[in-house]
Amino acid sequence: MNPFVFACITPHGGEIIPELKGEFPERMAQTRSNMEKLGGLMCEANPDCLIVLTPHGTRINGQFSITDSERMAGSVEENHATFYFERQIDRELARKICECVQNDGIPAAAINFGTAAGPISCLPLDWGAIVPLRFMPNVPIVVINPTRELSFQEHIEFGKLLRRAVQQSNKRVGLIASCDWAHAHDESGPYGFDPAAKSFDEQVVTLIKTNQLEKMADFQLDFIEAAKPDGIWQTLILAGAIPPEERNVEFLSYEAPTYFGLLCAGYI
Repeated sequence: MNPFVFACITPHGGEIIPELKGEFPERMAQTRSNMEKLGGLMCEANPDCLIVLTPHGTRINGQFSITDSERMAGSVEENHATFYFERQIDRELARKICECVQNDGIPAAAINFGTAAGPISCLPLDWGAIVPLRFMPNVPIVVINPTRELSFQEHIEFGKLLRRAVQQSNKRVGLIASCDWAHAHDESGPYGFDPAAKSFDEQVVTLIKTNQLEKMADFQLDFIEAAKPDGIWQTLILAGAIPPEERNVEFLSYEAPTYFGLLCAGYI
């Protein structure tokens, strides 16, 4: 039985946040609307806490990082505006996850900053988590960063251990895989243009629609490098945490209005 009350794959482009949409609100309007829908579904699921899988944040070479501070706080700047965000950490769940993962031999570390506890114990919160959380219920969070030094299979195994920890916690937990896709759609973007970007994102859309997330582990490394996605690792963790027979996918949208791909999908 799926231990997660709701799960979703979300993008994290800053302009998705309504407060940061600027002079061209239509640019990410489809994605913004579907993020509202995913947030509504998460609210209906009534989670006690949320786990956010993000490629950004505090990354540790060769280890998964799991937040274990009292709180996280940060901001996103876009279109001459700033959006500030803060959340408490579910430290009990964070430590349960870390324990389960470490006991199984997967490299992982609990991370903190400032002081062991209290108001100064605060890690930075960045766009990879802030953007999806802007649309989600106001509950404690745990933020997890994958590591690209470990194999795709180890990310799937991490997801299985994440599932075990959630089951043992007896909490109502929502799972968010924060993922942008190919970053080489536009010559004027920071990564330039590569035709691999369109092909890669088309294949990702098909794999998500057909409930074959595990096949993302089969992408060739040179194809990944050319397309420059940042969503594979988080998606494979989700795949490990929720096996195919428990994934009822609702694919909502895909668009690439700038240089990177944005995708919204929910799992009930």
